[in-house]
Amino acid sequence: MKGFFGQILRINVAEQTFGTEPIDEGVLKRYLGGKGLSTHLLLKENPAGVDPLAPENTLILAVGPVSGSSIWGSCRYGIYTKSPQTRFYTESYSGGTVGDYMARTGYDLIILQNASDNPVWLEISDQGVQFHPAQDLWGLDTYETENRVKAYVRQSNPGQPKSGAMVIGPAGENKVSFSVVENDYWRSAGRTGAGAVMGSKGIKAIAFWGSRKKEFADSDLINGFTREIAKRGKDDAGANAYKTMGTPMLVKVVNQAGAFPTRYWKKGTYDHWEMISADALHERCDVVPHACLKCFMACGRLSTVKEGRHAGLKIEGPEYETLYALGGLCEVDRIEEIMFLNDICDRLGMDTISAGNLLAFAMEAFSQGRIEYKIKYGDVDAMACLLEDIAHRRDMGDILAEGIKHAAQEWDMEAQAIHVKGLEPAGYDPRILKGMGLAYGTSDRGACHLRATFYKPELSGLIDPDQIQDKAAMFAEWEARLTLFDTLILCRFYRDLYQWPELSTIIEGTTGLKLDPEAMREVATRVINDTRRFNIREGLTPKDDQLPIRFHQEALESGKTITKEDMNALLKDYYKSRGWDKEGVPTEES
Repeated sequence: MKGFFGQILRINVAEQTFGTEPIDEGVLKRYLGGKGLSTHLLLKENPAGVDPLAPENTLILAVGPVSGSSIWGSCRYGIYTKSPQTRFYTESYSGGTVGDYMARTGYDLIILQNASDNPVWLEISDQGVQFHPAQDLWGLDTYETENRVKAYVRQSNPGQPKSGAMVIGPAGENKVSFSVVENDYWRSAGRTGAGAVMGSKGIKAIAFWGSRKKEFADSDLINGFTREIAKRGKDDAGANAYKTMGTPMLVKVVNQAGAFPTRYWKKGTYDHWEMISADALHERCDVVPHACLKCFMACGRLSTVKEGRHAGLKIEGPEYETLYALGGLCEVDRIEEIMFLNDICDRLGMDTISAGNLLAFAMEAFSQGRIEYKIKYGDVDAMACLLEDIAHRRDMGDILAEGIKHAAQEWDMEAQAIHVKGLEPAGYDPRILKGMGLAYGTSDRGACHLRATFYKPELSGLIDPDQIQDKAAMFAEWEARLTLFDTLILCRFYRDLYQWPELSTIIEGTTGLKLDPEAMREVATRVINDTRRFNIREGLTPKDDQLPIRFHQEALESGKTITKEDMNALLKDYYKSRGWDKEGVPTEES
């Protein structure tokens, strides 16, 4: 089938061997690559109940059928495995440039198995796989590791001077449960601990290069489509907002809605939000819009601090989720200080959402006298020290490195901990945005905002945030369409421009398949059901779809909560929309 190389690369890290396998065309038609194919293989490859950090836990890297094409938003890759943070299914995606370099190697999917006794880094190309010792890289931060790996590839392959590299930092080496995989310095396959799985296999970095090109079904159709989308994008309000202000624009929007998580989920508004907003970023930093390959949105903010103790600090960001987690939750009121903490997380290789939640949880624990470690709300230097301690598993940092569930048990604060399945929510309080409560509860990887991005219709007025009845049906439709994004591996920020008709055109142009919306929904349903089956096999029950009790019992300043009855009604309707039984188990028919 067009749009694919039809090849899997299987790597045995322990034996330092590799081989290729063909992909059955029927499987590609059923799953369309990306998340679909990877989930199908995880169900086959992973032993039930496997320890996420054991050699037997499979780590899969994938590109989709759009990878290597001119389709806007296509330069991404996905990572799939069992999470050390939640002990359920995990997926994570990253942009930048690596997805394009990965596609040039000539493989649709890479399976990494077993673990090396000594640190290694891998060089994957259209010529095969080379294994390199990585003792000299072990302990380095993500920036320096990427620099050294790319320099080696450049010197060793004069004919292929450019490469892409994914790396882990000290957090991944030390198997911190929420460690990430970084690329292009600031791009992260974040959330749920893929970096820890990579570290458990002894892999410090993976570099990609090659010159393979796919054969697409209809290049003229693809090229015409990309021109049309570029034309539409010039007048698209969402695209222009991202290019102008980036995701930090959401600080104002969400705070005005009363849904901006503050002081470890005690409040929904932050009095000092203007100090950490998009306007503050552009006022106090030199900011240049920065895009991934094959993207006209340029949502990234390449930001350099102008003055103060962090003058000259340069990062891409901070993104909205980092501003909420390290800003609002921890009550840090200076954009430059959040950038400083963001840079520490990036260098160490840690997810900023989980990091911010855990820091705020520690602040709350200290304020209640449950821990002796002195860390108060807004204390940036104490936060910086604790981040280092977490990455290197020193003292109390070792407790937090295991994640929120473990820390809550250690400190007898389980009723206060905010998470679903062990993953902390993103920056949208479900007491205001009820659909985000359903999103957090049902997401396959825990309290994730990206599986359906349902904050968008609730904040924009497409549906009343307080509505309960019939909301699950709309949510399921958004989830299905965005699951198609993950089989193709497309950027979420093209969600408004890529509705079902556009997705149909993309699939036809790349693969040759002519799928109407119902056929695409069938693919999405198959992928969603397989993911659910994976989690059920790993012990998931309906209880794991519930929200933290505080969201039911503690009201925000507005007086709002999301009641237990609300959540149960949403879940009941959602299970029905998915064709699952009342326990949330996919039926044979679905």
